[in-house]
Amino acid sequence: MANNKINKKKIINDPVFGFINIQSERVFDLIEHPYFQRLRRIKQLGLSCMVFPGANHTRFEHALGASHLMRQAISVLQNKGHKIAEEEAEATTIAILLHDIGHGPFSHVLENTLLNVSHEEVSLLLMEQLNSQFNGELDLAISIFKNQYKKKYLHQLVASQLDMDRLDYLRRDSFFTGVTEGMVGIDRIIKMLNVWNDSLVVDAKGIYSIEKFLIARRLMYWQVYLHKAVVSAEFMLVNILKRAKQLISEGVDLFAPTNFKIFLENSFTVDDFRDTGTANQESILEKFALLDDNDILTSIKEWQNCPDKVLSVLCERLIERKLFRIELKEKELSKKRKDNLLGQIQSKFGISETEALYFLIEGDVTNSAYSNESEDIKILFKSGKTKDIKHASDINLSALTKTVRKFFLCFPKELDF
Repeated sequence: MANNKINKKKIINDPVFGFINIQSERVFDLIEHPYFQRLRRIKQLGLSCMVFPGANHTRFEHALGASHLMRQAISVLQNKGHKIAEEEAEATTIAILLHDIGHGPFSHVLENTLLNVSHEEVSLLLMEQLNSQFNGELDLAISIFKNQYKKKYLHQLVASQLDMDRLDYLRRDSFFTGVTEGMVGIDRIIKMLNVWNDSLVVDAKGIYSIEKFLIARRLMYWQVYLHKAVVSAEFMLVNILKRAKQLISEGVDLFAPTNFKIFLENSFTVDDFRDTGTANQESILEKFALLDDNDILTSIKEWQNCPDKVLSVLCERLIERKLFRIELKEKELSKKRKDNLLGQIQSKFGISETEALYFLIEGDVTNSAYSNESEDIKILFKSGKTKDIKHASDINLSALTKTVRKFFLCFPKELDF
């Protein structure tokens, strides 16, 4: 792989956590790999920068931050007497480092429109591809990532309701958006981590930090991730991609970078991604690994000049930040209301009813800070007993376990409403 003469014990200056040490040569080589370097060109929060100007941080920074927190968590558990070999520590660090490697441009937007494959599935496929290139050195990391390793708590550090992924993105997203509600006591939470019966738990002294963590997560979803203007921008982008895909299927020759255009022209499945290709033809997975935000933005800038009015108007408005108005309600909006808006859109833009549907976007968003369907966050008491945080807390956390669903409708601002 990389040149062995290179000093791989690097120190990275992270604005959120300060100096991050790269403690393993294997981790350094993975960071240097083009698959991982691609994450520099994928924003962590997609189009949230249209609302929060500082939210330009990337998946690359997030993955490094999560791996840094993982080393801290493992060190805490080791100091509490839990035997974690260096091989296991490195593998768990690699699992969290690569957990987001399968994200497409603008995070979740692409997988909901152009792909029938989730980013988790793509991440695993890319990890397996890396494992082949690294001669099986990632076997243990993949086993932990897939929750197939005997020490189940190592997987919980990677993926659970209190994993290093969530701890990093809450603090990092709070830092870059300026939304202080996401600032949680990460150092204390990590120091309170423990293992009981092969399960990740939190010492009772850390219960208040966990309460704040859950509340912060709920607030960050409403204030950042599901902010009305962010939802509007992201669904405008979804409709841009849908329209482009529709036009290409009708034979329209649209500009797009080569490795982006193939995803506009086809609807690939997981099986297509698993196909290794041939000596003369890159696999779909390899083509996907070349995609980033720049491919989408470059195309949208060019599509502003497209003869198709629907695509050109949507692209121009997204580029110029003329976002659709959005109504967020507890109940679905009436058919009469939607029909009225649809009629206005047809009249305003001189387009058909089918085309007008691209300018009237409806859907729903959900927020649940603490899922009843996932593994619980267990609090460990001195007696040796554990309780779920819902029962251990002396405040009512029922609001955090309830899934809140809201319906939205987006449409051009100049319409009568």
